[in-house]
Amino acid sequence: MPSVDVYYHFLPPDDVVSARHFADLAQGLQERGWKVRVFGSNRSCRANGASYPLSETLNKVEYNRTWRPDFPQNRAYGRIANAIWMCGSWASKAIWEQNPPDVMITGTDPIFSVASSMAWKATFHSTKLVHWCFDLYPDALFAEGIVPGNSFSGKALKSMATSILQNQDILANLGPCMADRLSSYAPQTEQMELTPWALVEPDSLPATDSKIRSELFGTAKLGLLYSGSFGRAHCYEDILALARKLRGESISFCFAVRGNRVEQLKAAITPEDTNIRFAGFASAADLEKRLAAADIHIASLNPEWTGCVVPSKFFGSLAIGRPVLFSGAPEASPARWAESHKVGWTLTPQKVDPIAKMLSSLAANPLQLGELQQRSIQAYQTHFSKKSNLDRLDTRLRMLIQSSNN
Repeated sequence: MPSVDVYYHFLPPDDVVSARHFADLAQGLQERGWKVRVFGSNRSCRANGASYPLSETLNKVEYNRTWRPDFPQNRAYGRIANAIWMCGSWASKAIWEQNPPDVMITGTDPIFSVASSMAWKATFHSTKLVHWCFDLYPDALFAEGIVPGNSFSGKALKSMATSILQNQDILANLGPCMADRLSSYAPQTEQMELTPWALVEPDSLPATDSKIRSELFGTAKLGLLYSGSFGRAHCYEDILALARKLRGESISFCFAVRGNRVEQLKAAITPEDTNIRFAGFASAADLEKRLAAADIHIASLNPEWTGCVVPSKFFGSLAIGRPVLFSGAPEASPARWAESHKVGWTLTPQKVDPIAKMLSSLAANPLQLGELQQRSIQAYQTHFSKKSNLDRLDTRLRMLIQSSNN
């Protein structure tokens, strides 16, 4: 039985979406015949003071949580302190490990956690290193404006990232735009695409709950929903311009979001924006009905963040059978996928008028909208589902171990 250790800062029952993805990855590999151990912290991302058991076994997967001080993750000093604590703990584990795994998978929380794999590289030459790059550092720090890319610190971080990424055996990216950036750091390192699957994966197009739809969109013929995190990497200017272009038509926009840019978004709304609404965050139990209440979903990414992250809501939208209106750069992965699979549109300042006309046409043509929705769920099930992703990962990891043994 091949073995794999998975390292990620936050683990279930924490409600961070990426925690669920890494738990699903661990469970999926266990079901495919791997011996799996998962390592994280005992703290919650958002609930200060909360803590979880240091060790437990869930569905035959061994969970090991490192105790760490309750530094606030939403503060810069807390994120840095948490990163140093966790990376140091994971790196030092290589000193006393008696049963090194065949494969070590690291994520990108805490920041630069992939650096801990270098201790394993030095200690256990047989262990293969895989980095699932949810967020690309230091590029994300440059995009956020925390560190200037051309500064001494920025150049030092780039040099460090280059050394670490070139020593990985596989870099798992979230799409072609991230693959392009990773290639600039480690052009010789093998890459594979491993996109974050949706948390809700219905087998067919779900029915629309009329009560929830009314709460979100009133009596509008066409409802567009932005559901999920809304932080520094996201943008709203073109979305509001589009909504304002459609004032007076039976088309409604709803934001059901949380994050550090929500208040800024709300402050940009004027009394004249009567076709824009806000809703609370849906629970996991209500998520499918909430997502299915919309006709079209919205996702966004600031152009300067292209390739640093990929909005996971893109996949949740397709999984529920809803096309995606993506506000961002045309070279971003969601824009490329929307065009190649014919499941959405890319919104830029130049596209506000033509997309407004297209949405007006869709509002009057439910059959065309239905065809779009059916194509969306088919594209998800074929290319982006949890099963298709984990099948590819299982195959690639086994090939990696086999090539090492030959």
